[in-house]
Amino acid sequence: MSESHKIDSELLRFTTAGSVDDGKSTLIGRLLYDSKSIFQDQYEQIERVSERRGEEGVNLALLTDGLKSEREQGITIDVAYRYFATPKRKFIIADTPGHIQYTRNMVTGASSANVALVLIDARNGVVEQTKRHAIIASLLQIPHVVVCINKMDLVDYDENVYNKIQDDFEKFAAKLDVVDVHFIPISALIGDNVVHRSDKTPWYDGPTLMYYLENVHIASDHNFIDCRFPVQYVVRPYNDEYHDYRGYAGRIAGGVIKKGDEVMLLPSGFNSKIKTIQGPAGEQEQAFPPESVTILLEDDYDLSRGDMIVRPNNKPDVTQDVEVMLVWFDSDKPLQEKGKYAVMHTTQDVRCVIKEIRYKLDINTLHRLNEHDGIRMNDVARVVLRTTKPLFKDSYRNNRITGSLIIIDEGTNNTVGAGMII
Repeated sequence: MSESHKIDSELLRFTTAGSVDDGKSTLIGRLLYDSKSIFQDQYEQIERVSERRGEEGVNLALLTDGLKSEREQGITIDVAYRYFATPKRKFIIADTPGHIQYTRNMVTGASSANVALVLIDARNGVVEQTKRHAIIASLLQIPHVVVCINKMDLVDYDENVYNKIQDDFEKFAAKLDVVDVHFIPISALIGDNVVHRSDKTPWYDGPTLMYYLENVHIASDHNFIDCRFPVQYVVRPYNDEYHDYRGYAGRIAGGVIKKGDEVMLLPSGFNSKIKTIQGPAGEQEQAFPPESVTILLEDDYDLSRGDMIVRPNNKPDVTQDVEVMLVWFDSDKPLQEKGKYAVMHTTQDVRCVIKEIRYKLDINTLHRLNEHDGIRMNDVARVVLRTTKPLFKDSYRNNRITGSLIIIDEGTNNTVGAGMII
């Protein structure tokens, strides 16, 4: 990996998942507090609230519980995003609800994550909700999964308890497409192995959670092989001096694009060369995901929003029949077979018809249900769409940007589904 590719490792996105009361809020509070990412007045405020409630010590969960009280007032904060930084990295936490009825919220929060933290209560071990979260992490191809075995203080830091949970999880994960799994025994309440190493787990010789998050290699989580540049906007300055200027702006979805590269333009199939690449700081020799740049071509071809710049010998699938694993979001209406919807894929807006519902996935057992009573909110199903125009797609496994799409109800303009292309 060249030095320039390392820019990407500065920001790590991670999502938290666990059953209710597994300690997600406390863990996030502990990370924020022990990494000195909260202000003194915030700490003093939760200190006062903890005292008023008659709690022993300071309840760090209150740092994120403000969001819960907002939820209770009926304000929908589906996924709470928290930002903090250490000298090594910047972090965005997507704190997603743990209840079964919020599967769709977890999908939203986890879709762009590099790491998923799955919390397990050491007293309860691997439960149904743990399996569900592991399946979603696998479905969303989250590159790294950290299983935080929490509340170790309540099982006397017993190594056997930790080993059993690790074995149980590994047995289940063997059926899934989860590549990199790491286990850490923690106590979010006391702070064992979260930011600081614990002397109560001498049998554990792995990293603390913070050390892992700061050092896990995420630069190669992006696809640097398959060149994909969806055109988002055509730049035509209203100025006589630049009357022949035509730039194509967008965010690189895959591959490394260099000045002078031969490229193919989709859907026309014409070939051209890259004349210049302009970034936020001016001209640059190359660009790679997830940079946003403007590209100028040597030839005067006309591209518009939704078109894609690729390599002549490395093209995505160009097709109107798309098979996806679909998570249904709509609480009002189930998915309609033969129904018509709008689709957004990269920068393309098209319409589609639901050609076939292949099966519904039992999210707990991974069984395929050919007989079912419809696809409703939070259900996952394998579906075939027929689009009005060809999409330039890859499988979600190869590229999370060109391999994903969202489905929109044309009547309400609501996003009703998210799909991972197979």
